[in-house]
Amino acid sequence: MWLLWWWNDVWYGLVTSTLRSSKGDDTALPPGYMGLPIIGEMFTFLWYFKFLRRPDDYINSKRHKYGDGIGMFKTHLFGRPSVIVFSPTATKFVFRDEESFILEWPNVEVVGKTSLVAVHGKTHARLRSFVTRSINQPEALRTIANIVQPRMISALDSWTKRRTITSYKVIKKVTFENIGLFFASFKPGPTLDMLGEHFVGLLSGIRSYPLNIPGFAYYHGLQCREKTVAIFREELEKRRNKFENKSNECMNDLMDGLMKLEDEEGTRLSDIEILDNIVSILVAGYESTTLATMWAVYYLAKFPKEENMSLKSIKNEQFVTSDEILKMKYTMKVVDETIRMANIAPIVFRTTTKDVTYKGYTIPKGWNVMLWIRYLHTDPDNFNDPLSFNPDRWDAPMVPGAYQVFGGGMRTCAGNMLARLQLAIFLYHLSTGYKWKLVNPDAKVKYLSHPKPEDGAEITIQKL
Repeated sequence: MWLLWWWNDVWYGLVTSTLRSSKGDDTALPPGYMGLPIIGEMFTFLWYFKFLRRPDDYINSKRHKYGDGIGMFKTHLFGRPSVIVFSPTATKFVFRDEESFILEWPNVEVVGKTSLVAVHGKTHARLRSFVTRSINQPEALRTIANIVQPRMISALDSWTKRRTITSYKVIKKVTFENIGLFFASFKPGPTLDMLGEHFVGLLSGIRSYPLNIPGFAYYHGLQCREKTVAIFREELEKRRNKFENKSNECMNDLMDGLMKLEDEEGTRLSDIEILDNIVSILVAGYESTTLATMWAVYYLAKFPKEENMSLKSIKNEQFVTSDEILKMKYTMKVVDETIRMANIAPIVFRTTTKDVTYKGYTIPKGWNVMLWIRYLHTDPDNFNDPLSFNPDRWDAPMVPGAYQVFGGGMRTCAGNMLARLQLAIFLYHLSTGYKWKLVNPDAKVKYLSHPKPEDGAEITIQKL
């Protein structure tokens, strides 16, 4: 029993110390416990996240036992030896060293091995530059602001006719319709509905344990990916046929841009590269935007919105421009505070490409490095009363490196401004035209696979 309990610590400690001594270096692994063989600390992780529903206590328990030390602990999670990074200083160290710590998504097969989140070097730089120009630059944001508002306004109006709605479900629908339109010119209908169903399984498979066995989320995620890719492949072939027939029709959406993207030598992306990237970008923008918007509705149920009202009183147009919305200081503070508390991506993954020494400890080559972004945002050392919704906290300087909702380094989310803009526009229309309240203000929160209230933030809503 003793050997079983300490097997991972003995095994990885022995291997690492042997390698270190062979190089004349006696640095040890970071402090921590690596759990049982194969399983590692998954039971402990699930205990805090799924059963106790106190995810921050997972790190707190380690801090209590091992101290803050270097801002990281060793463990074994998701089938691999890992290091958990939880301090701003250690997080900055990892984000800055792009060569030693490369992005490696768990279950990357579900989103695509040639997608933006999976490639590196020049290929990544080229794709990232294109995506940034397409969705994150001022001119693109102005266009997107006009595209997304009609559906937002129509959806809000329809919600009042039902009076009681589940925020998560209805926001998810309008978000997917907007993203489907801008990314692939898909209009509401059977195809988009089918894609939405497939994306539910696909998203579940991304952060699941990689067991490719029927009945498990990973297996189902792969099946949903195949069906999703088949839909986009059919659309891709239609567009290519139009191009070959010299059709003048131009879609001017993200898929159209990916089809025309060329490198320095004039080489275009292959079909699988186009499909992988359209799927991965949809994944990145769909669920995260839905959850952030749902949490904004949740947090603002009891929160004043005077600044939005003052803007509405001087505007005659129904739509608000991206330039106007981004200048609304209080609204943007609400956006940043919502995203901080929502912690939609609680963990960011990296993999070491070589042995890395940090403050006298070694992170071995090939290990998972798990940047525990959630804990940066909920640690009282970084934010005063961190679990309280307080947009005014952004009036004061924050702890350097403590706000990392969009990641860091070259892998900072390419659509960070788009995410903030969509959330701000929705809040503008919601707060200036409607009043709402939570049906279950004390609903418990589920943290896996993404944090959301058990009832999906059910509200009653009516026009002002």
